[in-house]
Amino acid sequence: MILPVLEAVDIVKILGRGPSQVQALKGVSLSLAGGELMLLMGPSGSGKTTLLSILGCILSPSSGQIRVCGQTTASLQPEEMAKLRRDYLGFIFQSYHLFPTLTAVDNVQLALDVRGEASAPAIVKAKAALATVGLSHKTKSFPRELSHGEQQRVAIARAIVGNPSVILADEPTSALDSENGRAIMKVLAEIAKKQSCGVLVVTHDPRIVPFADRIVRIEDGRIVGEEGCGVGIK
Repeated sequence: MILPVLEAVDIVKILGRGPSQVQALKGVSLSLAGGELMLLMGPSGSGKTTLLSILGCILSPSSGQIRVCGQTTASLQPEEMAKLRRDYLGFIFQSYHLFPTLTAVDNVQLALDVRGEASAPAIVKAKAALATVGLSHKTKSFPRELSHGEQQRVAIARAIVGNPSVILADEPTSALDSENGRAIMKVLAEIAKKQSCGVLVVTHDPRIVPFADRIVRIEDGRIVGEEGCGVGIK
């Protein structure tokens, strides 16, 4: 039995107060296994982003439990929560979030700097992460010198350089053309399988469905369907 690396149990999230109060999530439960690439799909306003923020331990649920590699987050203090994010979670964003004045390798190395890793071994790890995403030849390039697809690869390298158990990706292909979107998803699928990392991708992009092991669909703050694909890398 493969144990989950990430679990949500009966998650409820209430946003706002008084007349403007909204129940964004209404008892959501899901689990993500190591080595699995899961897509979380749903229309705008369905709760995808709110759920991703809670799974990433950025937002706290109003009720319910989040477990990361078996560790329940409810009783953690802010500094403990920050350490859990650093140790177990990697994040990939739609807009890359690269520092324009830093090279590719320096952008990746930042993820290790916040962990307090020494500079020399951190550079070695950063270069290895860039090699994993096919950018060994771009280590000294600045973001402005990279294509959108290459910038997203740098963002992926930054997410994986700390060897996380879970990668959470928010619309990683929405700003890319079809070819680059497929290339990015192939990289993520390979990382999931080769590193036994759980990868959860929030998306509304039907082009990337063939890369999913499982698709979870959310509407109006509830899980409304789940499909086991078992298709892997295409």
